[in-house]
Amino acid sequence: MTNPTGEQISKKSADVLSKSAQAVEKVVKDSSSTLTESGKGAAEALKELTKAYQELAAKNVKNLTTVMEELVAVKSPAEFMELQQRLIKEGVEAAAGDSRRIAELTTAVFTAALEPVKKQFEAAQKASRT
Repeated sequence: MTNPTGEQISKKSADVLSKSAQAVEKVVKDSSSTLTESGKGAAEALKELTKAYQELAAKNVKNLTTVMEELVAVKSPAEFMELQQRLIKEGVEAAAGDSRRIAELTTAVFTAALEPVKKQFEAAQKASRT
């Protein structure tokens, strides 16, 4: 068995370093594109959430106008009590529905925005096992 020469060791070391550098470069490029893609997803998510909140605000302004008109039209204390009970019930139901819709939208859009990062992480885990 022959001992490797200094030149052979240097060549092997250079090859290993070159391969390592290429691997690092690939990881950096993949990470960069993943972060860009994720950033785009987050921007879209914020647009969707902003739109949902704007729609909710517009709906609430319309509802407030309707409620004020109904309150002005009240002619007796009994009618006022009935109206108040109905408005409270409708308000609670609407708030619950709106909260659920916003929560679902928030979860969906941010899950979509983070999907590229999740995929890259899973790929890195899979690659490290092989």
